[in-house]
Amino acid sequence: MVSSGLKAAALFLAYTSSINAWQVSNINSRFTGVSKHSLDNISHAVQSSRRTSPMQMVATDPEISVGGGRGGMFTATNAENRRVIPEDVRGRPVMKVVYVVLESQYQSSMTAAVKRINAGSDNMAVECVGYLLEELRNDDAFEQFKKDVADANVFIGSLIFIQELAEKVTDVVQPLRDQLDAVLIFPSMPEVMRLNKVGQFTMKNLGQSKSVVSDFMKKKKQEDGSSFEEGMLKLLRTLPKVLKFLPSDKAADARTFMMSFQYWLGGSPENLESLMLMVGQDYVEPVKQAMVGKEKVEMEEPVVLPDKAIWHPVAPDIVFENNSKYFEWYNKEFAPEAGIDPKTAPTVGVILQKSHINTKDDTHYVSLISELESRGARVVCIYSGGLDFSGPVEEYFYDASGKPIVDTVINLTGFALVGGPASQDHKKAASVLKKLNVPYMCAVPLVFQSFEEWQASELGLHPVQVALQVSLPEIDGAIEPIIYAGREGATGRSVPLADRVNLLADRALKWSNLRTKKNADKKMAITIFSFPPDKGNVGTAAYLDVFDSILAVMKQMKKEGYDIGDAPMTKEEIMESILNDPEAKISSPELNVAYRMSTDEYYELTPYAEDLEENWGPAPGNLNSDGQNLVVYGKQFGNVFIGVQPSFGYEGDPMRLLFAKSASPHHGFAAYYTYLEKVFGADAVLHFGTHGSLEFMPGKQVGMSGTCYPDRLINSLPSAYLYAANNPSEATIAKRRSYSATVSYLTPPAENAGLYKGLKELKELISSFQGLRENEGRGPAIVNSIVSTAWTCNLDKDIPELPDLETYDAKDDTPENRDAIVGKVYAQIMQIESRLLPCGLHTVGVPPTAEEAIATLVNIAQLDRPEDKIEGLPRVIAASVGRDINDIYRGNNEGVLADVELNDKVTEASRAAVRALVAQSTDSNGRVKEVKNMFDEMGDFFGGMMGQKKPWTQAIVNAGFPNVSEERLAPLIGYLEFCLKQVVANNELGGIMELLNGEFLMPAPGGDPIRNPDVLPTGRNMHALDPSAIPTSAAVEISEGVVNKLLEKLAADNDGAVPESIAFTLWGTDNIKTYGESLAQVLALVGVRPVADSLGRVNKVELIPLEELGRPRIDVVVSCSGVFRDLFINQMNLLDRGIKMAAEADEPLEMNFVRKHAMQQAEELGVSLRDASCRVFSNSAGSYSANVGLAIENGGWEDESQLQEQFLTRKGFAFNADKPGMMEQQADLFKSALKTVDVTFQNLDSSEISITDVSHYYDSDPTKVVQGLRDDKKKPMSLMADTTTANAQVRSLAETVRLDARTKLLNPKFYEGMLSTGYEGVREIQKRLRNTMGWSATAGEVDNFVFEDANSVFIEDPEMQQRLLDTNPNAFRDMVTTFLEANGRGYWDTSEENIERLQELYAEVEDRIEGV
Repeated sequence: MVSSGLKAAALFLAYTSSINAWQVSNINSRFTGVSKHSLDNISHAVQSSRRTSPMQMVATDPEISVGGGRGGMFTATNAENRRVIPEDVRGRPVMKVVYVVLESQYQSSMTAAVKRINAGSDNMAVECVGYLLEELRNDDAFEQFKKDVADANVFIGSLIFIQELAEKVTDVVQPLRDQLDAVLIFPSMPEVMRLNKVGQFTMKNLGQSKSVVSDFMKKKKQEDGSSFEEGMLKLLRTLPKVLKFLPSDKAADARTFMMSFQYWLGGSPENLESLMLMVGQDYVEPVKQAMVGKEKVEMEEPVVLPDKAIWHPVAPDIVFENNSKYFEWYNKEFAPEAGIDPKTAPTVGVILQKSHINTKDDTHYVSLISELESRGARVVCIYSGGLDFSGPVEEYFYDASGKPIVDTVINLTGFALVGGPASQDHKKAASVLKKLNVPYMCAVPLVFQSFEEWQASELGLHPVQVALQVSLPEIDGAIEPIIYAGREGATGRSVPLADRVNLLADRALKWSNLRTKKNADKKMAITIFSFPPDKGNVGTAAYLDVFDSILAVMKQMKKEGYDIGDAPMTKEEIMESILNDPEAKISSPELNVAYRMSTDEYYELTPYAEDLEENWGPAPGNLNSDGQNLVVYGKQFGNVFIGVQPSFGYEGDPMRLLFAKSASPHHGFAAYYTYLEKVFGADAVLHFGTHGSLEFMPGKQVGMSGTCYPDRLINSLPSAYLYAANNPSEATIAKRRSYSATVSYLTPPAENAGLYKGLKELKELISSFQGLRENEGRGPAIVNSIVSTAWTCNLDKDIPELPDLETYDAKDDTPENRDAIVGKVYAQIMQIESRLLPCGLHTVGVPPTAEEAIATLVNIAQLDRPEDKIEGLPRVIAASVGRDINDIYRGNNEGVLADVELNDKVTEASRAAVRALVAQSTDSNGRVKEVKNMFDEMGDFFGGMMGQKKPWTQAIVNAGFPNVSEERLAPLIGYLEFCLKQVVANNELGGIMELLNGEFLMPAPGGDPIRNPDVLPTGRNMHALDPSAIPTSAAVEISEGVVNKLLEKLAADNDGAVPESIAFTLWGTDNIKTYGESLAQVLALVGVRPVADSLGRVNKVELIPLEELGRPRIDVVVSCSGVFRDLFINQMNLLDRGIKMAAEADEPLEMNFVRKHAMQQAEELGVSLRDASCRVFSNSAGSYSANVGLAIENGGWEDESQLQEQFLTRKGFAFNADKPGMMEQQADLFKSALKTVDVTFQNLDSSEISITDVSHYYDSDPTKVVQGLRDDKKKPMSLMADTTTANAQVRSLAETVRLDARTKLLNPKFYEGMLSTGYEGVREIQKRLRNTMGWSATAGEVDNFVFEDANSVFIEDPEMQQRLLDTNPNAFRDMVTTFLEANGRGYWDTSEENIERLQELYAEVEDRIEGV
C-alpha cells in the first residue's frame, strides 16, 4: 500500500508543479450550486410543486438595484449580502476568509458553515465575505475587495476563468500572498492557480513545463477511452488516503490542499465547515497560537456521492447506480402513485450537475421533473462526477438489449456534453448523441445574473454564458437554449422560472411526440416567405427554388407515410394553389385564403394580442385582414398545410422605419402562428428557406423571456428551419431566438462568370495580339481595336491609363506602352471572366452534377491550407516554372502583360486538372456516383511503373507545365477527392425528415464550403463557431495583408497620406466564414494585437508599440450588424477595450488619430476621454438593420435624408466594455465620430453573396451619412476588400459595383440561369437591379451605364420583355418601377424615349395583373 502510495504521491507532486491550463479546468467537477434546500424535504417539494404553480417557488429580490454600480453591468448584486461577522467572539481568535467564485451558489453553504463555526467552535471565530467574479467589474466593489483581502487570513478562489477578471484577482492577491496564511485556488486560469499557498505547498510553476500527469492521462485515454477529468477524479479520490502515509511536511501540505479541494467539491455546509476548521487550526497563525496545548479537531472525511448515477428527488435511495433498479422502483412504485402509465408514457432523459445534488440546491431540477411527470411523462435523471456526461448517457439511457429508453434528452447543466467550459470533445459528443438518436435540448440556468437582472436586460443572457453554455452545446448538436432557472440575489440559491419551466416541459414532450406518433397522423406546417410583400415574391429564399423544393419534400413525406391528401405533383400546380394563379390573370391581388380568424377567436387564442395594440391598434387592423377577420394565406393538403408567413408590416411606413427600436409583430403575424399551433394543430413547423421574420422579432438577443416576441409566437411548436449553408450567423439567430433546429441546404455551385458581347470580343482581340505582338503592321492595329472596344465596354472607369480614343494611335506608341495597355485591359477582363457566381437556384435533395462539382473543386483547389499542409493548385503549378504565385498575382493586378498571361495559363491548367480528376468518377448521366480514389485503379499502379502520369498531372502538362511535381500534388489531390465526396453527398431531404421524425440531426459548421469544405455535405444541423476562438492567428495574418494593401492604395491615391479615420462594417456570417478576418482588420488599423489566454481563448488585447507599427494608429468607427452583436458581443468587448487602450496611450497626436479624435470629442461633448473613445456601435438589443434596405425594397422613402436619419437613429447604440450589460443610445457620439471619417470600408469574403445579391451591404453603408456630417461636406472614399479568391484585392466601391453588374445583372450566363428556374428567377434578377439602385441611394457609386445596359437587356428587347412578363408579371412590374424610380431620383440619366417606353410598359403590366 505504501509503495503504491509513494508512486501516486510522486505523480501528484509532479502534477502540481507542472500541470497545464486545460488540465486544471478539467479537474473541476462543474460550476457548483448550493442552497439550504435539504434532501429530506424533496418529497414535500415535489408534492407541493404538483399542487401549486412552480412560480410560488420563485423568490423575488426587491433590494437589488439592477442598474447598480456604474450602470449597464450584467451583475449588480452586492457582496455585503455575503458578509458574515461573528456576533460574539468570546475571546477566540478571528480568522478572516475572503472568497471569489464564478457562481453564487456557494454563498448559502459558506454562510451556513461560518455560522456553525461561530456558534460551535471553541478554537476560532470566522469573519467571511464573498464576491462573485463579475462584481469585480464594479469600481466600488473592487475597492472594497482590495480592502478585504488586505486584512484577510485566508483567500479562496474557484472557477476564475474570465481573463480580464482573473488579472484583477491576481493583481490584488499576488502582492499580499506572503502575508496571507493560506491561499486556496480551485480550478481557474493558470496565473490564478499559481497563487496557491498551503504551508510549503505551491503551484508556482503551473503551466510552465511539461506535465507528467498529462502524459499519463493521454496514455490512459488512448488505452481505455476515458476522459482526462475522469482519470483526474480517480487520482483525486485516492491521493488523500495515499498521502497519509507520507511523512514530509510538503506531502502533508499537499494532502491538506487535496482534502480542501474535496471538501470544496462536496459543497455542503458540513464539508465547508471542515475545510475552514482544518485550514484554520493548521495554518492561520492566531488560531495556531491559541491552540497550543489543545487537541486538534479531527475532521470528518469529505461526504461524496458516487461519480455517476441516476437520481430522483423522491426515491428512497439517494441515487441508483444501474437503471434496472431505478426503473423497478419507478415503474412499480412511483409511476402508479403519480398517475404515469410506464407502458405508454414518453420518457425524458435529464442530465444534471452533480454539485447541485451534493449541495441540495436542486429546486430548479425538482420543478422541471414535476412538470414533466404531471404531463404523464417518465423521467430518468443522470449525473456525472466529471464534465464528461457521455459515459452516464451510454450507461443509463439504454435498456439491457441496447435499445434507447428515452424519447428526448434535456441537458440542464448548460454545458457541452463532453468537457464543460474549457475543453470539449464535440466529435465524441455528436457520435454518442447520434447513436441515441433522439432530440437533444440544452437548457440554461442563469449563472451570473439574478432573475431580475436577466428580466431587465435587453441583451438577455450574460455574454460569458452565451459563449460557454449556448455556443459550445450547439457544436454538439444541441437545440433550444431556454433559460429555465435563475438565482436569488440575496441568498444565491437556484430558483425555477415557472413559465420557462412550463415551456421547456411542453416543448420537450412535443419533440417526443414527433418520435412516437405515427407519420400518417402527424400534422405538418410548411411556412414560406414573401419578401418584400408582394404576390410576385411569394416563396422568397436565398438561392432556393422554393416550390420545386417543396415538391421534393412532399414526395418524400408521401413515401414515409405522411398524409398529403390530393397534393399536386408538379411545382407549377403547388405554386398555383397558393398564389391562386401564378400568372395573375384574375383581378384579385390576394393569395389563396386558408382560414379567416374572427377577432373574438384571435383574442381568445392569442394571450399577448392586447400587447400588440400599442403599435398596431386593435385587431384586425389592415394587414392580413379582410376588415373583419384576420386572414391566413396558404393551402392545406391532407395533414400538410403550406402557409405564407406575413411580413414585418412596417416596410412601407417611413415613420415606423425611423424608430430606433423595431415594432412588435402585427396582429396578422400573430394570428398566423396562433393558427398553426391552436387551430390547424401542427405537430411541427418547417420554415422553408433563408429567411423569414420570426427570428428577427423584438426581444432579448439570447435567452428569451416569455415577453420576447419570437418566444411568444413559436410558443410550444417544434420548428425545423431550412437555412442556406453559407449563412450560419442568421441560422444561429433562428436557433437561439425562435428555438429552431436548422437543416442546411446547398447554394448553387459557383461557376466562372465568363465573358459575353464586347468583353468576349476583347479577349479574342488580346489573343490575336499575343500572336502578332511583334508584327509592326498588324500589332498596333489590334491595340487600337482593343482600346476602342474597351471604351465601348466602359472599361475606362476601371483603367485610368486607357488612352483617349480620339487622339491615340498605337503605331505612334512604344512596344512597352502597348504591352502595358493590353496588360491592363487583359487583367480587367480576366477579373470579370474568372469571378465566381452561383448559377440558377438550388432544389432540395438534388446534388450537383459532375460539371457543377468541377466549378466548386476548382475554387477549393486554389487556396493554400497551411494548417493541413496542403498547397493550392496554382502555387504548385507556378512553382514548376520557378515562380511564386503571389508574385504572379501582384504582376497580374498591376497589368504586367507577361504575368497576366501566365496567371490565365495557370488558371486554365488548374481547371483542366480538376476536370481530369472528376472525369474518372463521372457516370454516363454526368453525375458523380462513387468517387474513385487516386490509388484505386490497378491500371494506375502499372501505369506508374511504366512512367505514365496520373490524369490530372497529364492535364497540367498538356496545359504547358511539363515539370509539375506529381509528388507535390498528391496531398492536394487526396484532399480534393475527399471534398468531391462531400460536394456530391446529399442528406437534405433525409435531414428534414430526421427532424420531423423526432431524431437527432448531426451537427455541422456553416460557412463558405470553398474555405471550409467541412460545411459539406448539407442536410445537417448548422452551427456557428466558438466565439472565443476568433480571430485565429491565420485570420490575423491575412488581415494584416489586407490592411497593408488598403493603406498602400489610400496612400497612393492621397499623395502618400494615410486616412485619420475609417468607418468599418462588421458582419456575423463573414466573421464566421473567415474566422474573424474583418474583426482582426479593425484591431490592426488601431495598432492593437489580439492575444490568446492560457486556455487558447482570444480575450485579451495589447498595444503594438509605435516603433513596431511604423505608422500612425488609424481611428475607426465600427458599425456591427445586429447579428454580429448577437453572436460576438465578447468580441465587441475586445474591440472596445483595444480602442480605449489606444485612446489612453500617451503618444504624439500625429501618430495616434484615435487619441486625437477622442480628445476633441471629449471636449466637444463634455465627457471623459474613455467615454469619448467608444467606437463600436450597433442596433439596440433585439433590433436588426438600419431599415434602409427595407425602405428601398418597398419604395417607402421620401428622400436620401430619411435613409441617413434611419441609419443614425437605428445604428447609434454604443457598446461600452465598462458597461457590458447594455447597448446605450449615443447618437451624438456616433455622429461626432462619423464626422471625422475619411474612408468607408467593407469586406467581401464569399463568391456566393456579393454586394448586389442582398440589401445588407448598402443598408449598413455610411458613405453619404458621413458626407452629410463632415464640416467640408466632402464625400469619403468608399473601398471594399475582396478576399473571395486567393488573390485578395482592395477596390473602390464603384469598381466593385461595376464588377458585380458585369458578372451578374448584365451577364447572360447569370440571367439565363435564373430565368431557367421560372417564377423565382425573375424575382432574383429584379432583386439585383433594386439592390444596385440601393448603392446609388447610400453611396452614389453606380455608373450610369449600368442602368442603361440593364435597360437595353431587359426592357428594349421585346422578346426578353415578354418572357419576364409571362413568367412573373408582379416581379416584372417591380423591375419597371425600379427603372422609373432610378430615373426619377436622379440616379439614371437616359433618353425620353426610354422613359416613355417604361411608362407605357408599367400601364400594360398593371392591366395584365388586374386582369383587364
